[in-house]
Amino acid sequence: MRHFTILLAMMAVLFSCKKKTEKTPTVEEQAKPDFIVAFGSCNMPQEPNPFWDDILAENPNVWVWGGDIVYADTDDMDRLRAIYAMQDSVPAYAKLKAEVPIIGTWDDHDFGLNDGGANFSVKKESQQVFLDFMEVPADSERRMREGVYASHEYETPKGKVKIIVLDTRYFRSDLIKDEDPNRRYKPDTSEEATVLGDAQWAWLQEELSGSTADFNLIMSSIQVLSGEHGFETWGNFPKETEKLETIIVQSNAKGVILLSGDRHISEFSKTDVAGLPYPLIDFTSSGLTHSYASFSGEPNKYRVGEVVSDKSYGVITFDFDKKEVDLKIMGDNGTVLQELKQSY
Repeated sequence: MRHFTILLAMMAVLFSCKKKTEKTPTVEEQAKPDFIVAFGSCNMPQEPNPFWDDILAENPNVWVWGGDIVYADTDDMDRLRAIYAMQDSVPAYAKLKAEVPIIGTWDDHDFGLNDGGANFSVKKESQQVFLDFMEVPADSERRMREGVYASHEYETPKGKVKIIVLDTRYFRSDLIKDEDPNRRYKPDTSEEATVLGDAQWAWLQEELSGSTADFNLIMSSIQVLSGEHGFETWGNFPKETEKLETIIVQSNAKGVILLSGDRHISEFSKTDVAGLPYPLIDFTSSGLTHSYASFSGEPNKYRVGEVVSDKSYGVITFDFDKKEVDLKIMGDNGTVLQELKQSY
């Protein structure tokens, strides 16, 4: 009897050990995204850069600059190069750059003129300095055409993501000052007013219509949907906004998502567009090193959730099987400040 008891005890121990060695998948393993995009805007290399280690920890497949990479506001190209070089010398950014593809666009402060557009006197020279910073090859066609717009495709075993980067500076018509002291600009409804210019419009239409991607991201440095606040926005050119929505619908491109920056706040905007089989989202991520901390509110009829006025960056994860995206406004140390999920 004593030997039988010992045998049972040994079997219990062995069974217990076997149970403990069985691996239970973690939530992280179960939910690993098929593709990850990180992006942000409004950055000063002179200020503390708190997020690059957090962004790298997200394991993004690509980082997208949404404009205002630096604050130069200058027509002196040597000064502009020097400030870009300061950003490249930030150790944590240099580490990200060594491990993750970097793409993106400019906005007014790295373009060189606050709220600047087509009439900026050294825009051609500034374009070349920007392309140098982005390490675009000297023989690239982008060196030969006006504007910094570009498209990038990323293919995975499960699907494809296309990122279309717009230039909302090089060709943009002058803004009209508003007489209302609470607003900086008012809408220009004239037929000739433009955000993208003829060549870029034709290019964008071709890029969307010919896209075979499962998801198509359009990076605009300025907000597209939020147009009531009186600052820079596509809303200052309502006919151009309508044109963009029409091109998106007619292209039959799948999973189009708008990305934007500029505002020193982050927020989600969302609307239904006639003929589009999914809602159109504008994900604004702005304020990598400085944000509108004293923000007290502004109208946006398309807003989903609340405005985030803390410094932040954006992350988008993709599930090709479910045709789902998870959009997150992120703070320091991987804190999720706000989240929006959408099926396509």
